[in-house]
Amino acid sequence: MTSLTPHASRRCYNTLNPLHSAIYSVPEHDAQFGALGLEGGSMAYFAGRAAPMGAVGAGVVAAAFYNFNPVLVARSIPRAWEIASPQQVLDARLRITDAYLTRLLGADAIASPQMAEAAQLALRAAEACGRPGRPLYAGNADLPVPRAPHLALWHAATLLREHRGDGHLAVLVAAELDGLESLVTHTVTGKGFTPHFVQATRGWSQQEWEDAEERLRDRDLLDKEGEPTERGVQLRRTIEEDTDRLGFAPYEHLGAEGVQRLAELVAPFGQALLAGGALPVRHMGRGKAA
Repeated sequence: MTSLTPHASRRCYNTLNPLHSAIYSVPEHDAQFGALGLEGGSMAYFAGRAAPMGAVGAGVVAAAFYNFNPVLVARSIPRAWEIASPQQVLDARLRITDAYLTRLLGADAIASPQMAEAAQLALRAAEACGRPGRPLYAGNADLPVPRAPHLALWHAATLLREHRGDGHLAVLVAAELDGLESLVTHTVTGKGFTPHFVQATRGWSQQEWEDAEERLRDRDLLDKEGEPTERGVQLRRTIEEDTDRLGFAPYEHLGAEGVQRLAELVAPFGQALLAGGALPVRHMGRGKAA
């Protein structure tokens, strides 16, 4: 790799992101948070991901997470903070990460020089992340970097993931897509989760989903069969390109050779997580709404 573009950096991000995202699907997640008294599923997810921002209210969580039904968020937040403090949740989050990475990657990979090198490269990339307008990234950036390389790599992957994600939400706002409309336009591409899975996990009813589809038809973004129009396809393409651009700084800072090396180092780790069933790939694809 001799040059680096925002689109090329997306490939490195996609290779790195499973290390972070696996935390939400592994059995250790609900088990560890359940030991604190938190309910599994939505409450554990909202508390675990929001904890870096402190004991924030439901409105802040709904705004920062964007595509979850605020009614669903309000069932768990702020009640979660009455059960466990943000610091207790953060401590549990690292225990979860240590447990699933060790279980799925193995002790040799955890202690390998490749793990240490990957952590160093990912942390170097994260040095170029910016805080303004990025609440989830900024909350995580305030946390100390774990000393163990595999936890440091997870921390860096989290920083890069939330930095890109915060930028993505800014792009969605600029595109005048609300959280549910964003989900609908993404699921019809077939590149994300199925509508059924999204409705179940994000708390949207079938009627709310259909209402969003109608709003998108009014904007000529969906046709009458629920497929994206030419304008809809172009909008999603622009959204991804703008997200790449806003998330490019860390990878530009790392440089082309560093990005290539980081992707090479992390790829076997991500493959091991996939092989171990740590990611809900069975819920990916077109599927159907509930």
